[in-house]
Amino acid sequence: MDVLFTHCAGLDVHKKTVMACRVTPDPTAQQADGLMEVKEFGTTTAALLALSDWLAEAGITHVAMESTGEYWKPVYNILEGDLTVFLVNAAHVKQVPGRKTDKADARWLAKLMRYGLLQASFIPPQGQRDLRDLTRYRTKLVQERSREVNRVQGVLERANIKLASVATDVMGVSGRAILAALVEGRADPATMAELAKGRMRSKIPLLEQALTGLVRDHHRQLLALQLAHIDFLDEQIDTLSVEIARRLLDLGAGEPPAMSVETAGTAGSAADPGAPPAPMTFIRAITVLDTIPGVDQRGAELLVAEWGIDMGCFGTADRLSAWTGVAPGNDASAGKQRSGKTRKGNRALRTGLTQLAHAAARTKGTYLSALYHRLAARRGKKRAIIAVAHSIVVSAFHMLSRNEPYHELGANYFDEHRRHQLVDRLARRIERLGYRLTLEPVAAA
Repeated sequence: MDVLFTHCAGLDVHKKTVMACRVTPDPTAQQADGLMEVKEFGTTTAALLALSDWLAEAGITHVAMESTGEYWKPVYNILEGDLTVFLVNAAHVKQVPGRKTDKADARWLAKLMRYGLLQASFIPPQGQRDLRDLTRYRTKLVQERSREVNRVQGVLERANIKLASVATDVMGVSGRAILAALVEGRADPATMAELAKGRMRSKIPLLEQALTGLVRDHHRQLLALQLAHIDFLDEQIDTLSVEIARRLLDLGAGEPPAMSVETAGTAGSAADPGAPPAPMTFIRAITVLDTIPGVDQRGAELLVAEWGIDMGCFGTADRLSAWTGVAPGNDASAGKQRSGKTRKGNRALRTGLTQLAHAAARTKGTYLSALYHRLAARRGKKRAIIAVAHSIVVSAFHMLSRNEPYHELGANYFDEHRRHQLVDRLARRIERLGYRLTLEPVAAA
């Protein structure tokens, strides 16, 4: 087997230790796998700097390590500026059972690295990684806010208050006003029902019945704490959104365009359809992705924070789908193709895409909505949602590659496709009978 990297290393990373194996050419030519040296280091910054010096003194150029939780990140922070670091999936580099030790793992990684048998995981630049931390944390806060709203509804139910049965959103303008009145100690249902705003005022009789309950000081105290927590989360989410917008502008100003105007396609702006598109930046990418049905501003920010704007890192839409975790699994044997499970993929991205797919499925008169309902009736709702998420990923890949907005195929796409298939099939059958058929559309009556 040909040697691809003559000076490389393998790192077995743990919480407190890093077992390193560096490989250099053997001057005596007695070791076919090169000269291997193994040494253990700590995981403090000083110890990792010593590891970097130990690798540099041997002229190491490439390093491989497994993506073990969060433990690889401190090592990567130290080494990324000086070496080419391959972060590999642990499932792809398993050893023979019964021969697993820290030293053996480090040697095995170094050996695979030496012969170029490792596939590096996608690691975005530092600026994008920081942006990704912000979008992921915002998602966590949004999820925590939803859980806190559920706790509020639980307290209301225990107090015999059926506000959620009348109000679509208990945290809306009318709902918050009524909740504030409950916390203040008001007990008259008619007075609280009069706090309704807008369309909720048509439900005042129902509100009076729903607000007749058994509210005690215990419930008021819980509601006050929960509402204060929700307000705090709203403030934190708004702060993160402002910071994310600022980081997106900084990334656009600090990084060269991933795509020039000449290679970006021909889709112009809404003001001037004939004009060339703007160069691809993070802000431009969000604008482009926002044209996909079901994808809003926050969803587009999540997507670009996770996979960036350079689709050349993935090569094809299929690879991006597989990395995301929404690609169909491969399970074929003896010439038979069986239903395969999707990969785990990027958990944060897969979760976000699933939510976007649900939103797209609820849109009216769109291709994605038609795709969902067509598959849900035949394959079930869960498979249909993953299929819609896969379609969003494929569309986003080509949109970012070509710098073009979303092209809507329409809700009747599948009906038209089946009609053309039927016409072609019937025409071929007539030709096999020895006739030549010329088709002309009939004018609508």
